[in-house]
Amino acid sequence: MLKSRDLGLLRLIAQRVAGPGWATPTDAVRWMTATQAQDFASAVLAVALRTKSRSLGEVHDALDGGSVIRSWPMRGTLHFIAAEDLSWMLELTAERSLATTTKYRTQLGLDQSIIERARAVAIETLAGGGRMSRADLLASWEKAGLQTVKQHGYLLIWHLAQTGTLCLGPTDGTEQHFVLFDEWVTTSRHLEHDEALGEWALRYFRSHGPATVKDFTWWTKLKAADVKIAIATAAPQLERIVVDDVTYYLDPQTLAVFNARRRKARDVFLLPGFDEYLLGYQDRAAVLPTEFAPRLVPGGNGVFLPTIISAGEVVGTWKRVGTGTKRTLAATPFTTFGERASEAVKRLYRALPVG
Repeated sequence: MLKSRDLGLLRLIAQRVAGPGWATPTDAVRWMTATQAQDFASAVLAVALRTKSRSLGEVHDALDGGSVIRSWPMRGTLHFIAAEDLSWMLELTAERSLATTTKYRTQLGLDQSIIERARAVAIETLAGGGRMSRADLLASWEKAGLQTVKQHGYLLIWHLAQTGTLCLGPTDGTEQHFVLFDEWVTTSRHLEHDEALGEWALRYFRSHGPATVKDFTWWTKLKAADVKIAIATAAPQLERIVVDDVTYYLDPQTLAVFNARRRKARDVFLLPGFDEYLLGYQDRAAVLPTEFAPRLVPGGNGVFLPTIISAGEVVGTWKRVGTGTKRTLAATPFTTFGERASEAVKRLYRALPVG
């Protein structure tokens, strides 16, 4: 019989935070399907922690090599995605996402003619393997008279990414550069509509389960009718459990290895801000006591702090303070850590990949 406290442990196992990591960053990202990435450094660390090598450099190599890209596949939020997956994901989400900005674009005077002129400038500038920083891309549009208000820049980038013209690919060590999607992504998977829905549900519940249908709906922002198809298609390949009268889906393999990996999952872990362990679910109560939730986003500014996990539960936050070689750990418990957990936090901080 599974209890609510087991949900977090199972998720740590499913996400490969606890247990063997993936051989490459691309494998890790492909397994997760999408990992939240609006904070670039945090996203790179999140992927590295799910690999055997725990190497930040290998994550950068995957971005520079084109096997992992960064774009807005869902929820209007940047994610890392395996390059071959973005096309079919956008086919399911882009139309609805674009519709949500129609009124705002109209208010800002950003009509379709301006968008198409911006697309033409981007294609002309980047064609033939070009790459460009965000600042330089915006400057090219400003020079062409297309960025008449500040908000136009972001909306143009987002719109061209949603419609398959741009994506974020190679890095220069600190910043990702924009490239033309059709040039940068050499292989895309093409799935029929219902097949793509089933694929998304199957991969979400395998990598994030135990999770609920509401979690999946929130994570993808798919239409209710599409969610129904997705669940019906994927359910035969998933395990279904009920905990405290709530139904969860997960990978049968996660349950199969649970007893063997339970002890590891009960360890202490340091995870970066915006990690999928929290951001991958609508309901986070299974791993984050409700009374402590505001401490993860001080001031309600939308910026999630890095977390300390113990026995599957978020028990505090951490951050680096200082600069350069003088950077040190600042760990803040929700209540108290205890001697064992306190020493584990220090040890894990020293072992975090840097670079």
